[in-house]
Amino acid sequence: MHLHFIAIGGSAMHNLAIALHQKGDTVTGSDDEIFEPSKGRLLLLGLLPPIEGWFPERIHAGLDAVILGMHAKVDNPELLRAKELGIRIFSYPEYLYEQAKDKKRIVIGGSHGKTTITAMILHVLKAAGIDCDYMVGAQLEGFDVMVKLSKEAEVMIFEGDEYLTSPIDLRPKFHLYRPDIALLSGVAWDHINVFPTFENYVEQFTEFIRLITANGTLVFCDEDEVLQQICREGRTDLQRLPYTTPEYQIENGITHLITPEGTFPLQIFGKHNLMNMNGARLVCNQLGVSDLRFYEAITSFTGASKRLELLAMRGTFTMFKDFAHAPSKVKATINAVREQYPERTLVACLELHTYSSLSEGFLSHYATTMDEADVAIVYFNHHAIQLKRLPEITADQIRSGFGNPNLEVFDDSEKLKERLGALPRENVVYLMMSSGNFDGMKFNLL
Repeated sequence: MHLHFIAIGGSAMHNLAIALHQKGDTVTGSDDEIFEPSKGRLLLLGLLPPIEGWFPERIHAGLDAVILGMHAKVDNPELLRAKELGIRIFSYPEYLYEQAKDKKRIVIGGSHGKTTITAMILHVLKAAGIDCDYMVGAQLEGFDVMVKLSKEAEVMIFEGDEYLTSPIDLRPKFHLYRPDIALLSGVAWDHINVFPTFENYVEQFTEFIRLITANGTLVFCDEDEVLQQICREGRTDLQRLPYTTPEYQIENGITHLITPEGTFPLQIFGKHNLMNMNGARLVCNQLGVSDLRFYEAITSFTGASKRLELLAMRGTFTMFKDFAHAPSKVKATINAVREQYPERTLVACLELHTYSSLSEGFLSHYATTMDEADVAIVYFNHHAIQLKRLPEITADQIRSGFGNPNLEVFDDSEKLKERLGALPRENVVYLMMSSGNFDGMKFNLL
């Protein structure tokens, strides 16, 4: 196959391009801006476009298909040329389904925890010697790429994002995968630019359940009130497997999982991570992995990239970074660190970076989320607000939304660095949370 990627530089897109190249397909692509690490990885494999920009002459009748990324616009000149020539156009998730339609498909969905659960499943399957294809939303330790496609694997694991499919297909991505086994980790309203009401957002998950194949399996978190309702009603042909937080104890800063098969020390911690692990266990059971084999394998799991990722540990100073941005995840992450380090000063720093978090009307959803921190700091960037074409917000609006008069708010990254640099370095744990990068802040310099 000769496949052309429009917007090849995206995190997901460039990984799919690499996976198809490794599979033996001919891959070309275009983009108007490509950053690291995509740029270096594409260059290494000879897939980097020679010039940035859109070139309709690259679209020709010899192409078998075009794969369209979310970064492209509906009036993209290469897209218009592909339509003119009648070339098949796939979105990223459409093409993934095309590659996996004859395999057993496992889709991990939910407002939070998707990447971690997918990473846990892949870690355990690898340890158990079970071959699978996959698509995951972060670079994982022990895996070269975020997408693997092969002819041999009989199973494919998808991280199921509820965001839109492409500029010309406004369905949520996870509606396209039609799982045989589905997992839902929780529902907490997000992406308000696309799903303007909570009810509209919940409906996307209800529809996802409807799209599970006949006599399929639904694994779900039974501690989530929304899932308790939508996962127990409706279809009668599904096998339903609810999960909750397993029994555990913390000794000397290490979380130990308590099971009928014994006690297992973990390298991860936090109630939300343990719930994620229990969901991953039930999925692995469906793929032939026993509980004992799962527990033995999960003890070496260190976490997914940017998910409570340990940056530094020196004496009684520890720093983590986390992808947390939605209110429920911010609260869960802070509570996890507080439980793990009860005697330490907890410095929690959150960057507001997403469309939802930078919208004044959504700020009240963050009420009480940072109350467990001893020092609570929020950073936002006015340029990010302008790029999203949102009305400006103020520090007072943020404090009011978070319901925390002691909240420290910064809109200048240099002043934020000065403040962080002046904080204690002993008996303290720093937690840096963002789906962005704090305006390029180098955490190692702290």
